[in-house]
Amino acid sequence: MENRLLLEKTPVRVVSLVPSITEYLIDLGVHVIGRTKFCVHPVESVQNITVIGGTKNFRFSMIDQLEPDLIIGNKEENYQEGITRLKASFPVWMSDINSPPDAVEMMRSLSVLLDRQVQGEILTAGYQKKLEEIKGTESGSVLYLIWQNPYMAAGKKTYINSFLIHQGYDNVVQKARYPEITADTLAEIQPDHILLSSEPFPFKSVHIEALRQMLPNANIRLVNGEFYSWYGSRLAKLKDETIV
Repeated sequence: MENRLLLEKTPVRVVSLVPSITEYLIDLGVHVIGRTKFCVHPVESVQNITVIGGTKNFRFSMIDQLEPDLIIGNKEENYQEGITRLKASFPVWMSDINSPPDAVEMMRSLSVLLDRQVQGEILTAGYQKKLEEIKGTESGSVLYLIWQNPYMAAGKKTYINSFLIHQGYDNVVQKARYPEITADTLAEIQPDHILLSSEPFPFKSVHIEALRQMLPNANIRLVNGEFYSWYGSRLAKLKDETIV
């Protein structure tokens, strides 16, 4: 899942380029000195961490000034050109997470790399407990939308897809990654459920009505996108009422 790094000593100063991993690192007790503007959890902690740009547009001069011992990225979240440039100057640990088991491996691997195994096992157990609670609790075909104008959905080879399957859903999107979904396609696939994510596009109640005009028989609802896409310690913190 990840690349292997040979480090002379345990990293102390860490820059994270992945929102969900940033939260996990802070919960581990790691000294995170740099984060992206999308790394918003834990709220009380990230306010004091230097913002080094977005997940796909790094401020290299700022990262250079921070002098990190380690930079942590993700294949999907970050852009290859930027990661390649960072690797020329710093150790970079990359993950490629497409399923809950990948997330578990990431959590455990980082806890070892950063010498936080005890806390890592506690956090991993919390993540796995929540996974077990929601396993097989849903049913029927589902369309998970992440964007509007155009509509875009979570397809195969994504963490969201694996998470939906774990819940018991059957994802109607057969294409990989995040394909565009046209009105004609919507009419053709006729999903039982349409989940409107709170991120990256902030779907609201007003967006439900437009879809209901096209698919009057579908169960359309807003969902907390962090529940479906933030692998790591965020999942264990979400209360039941924030799942849907």
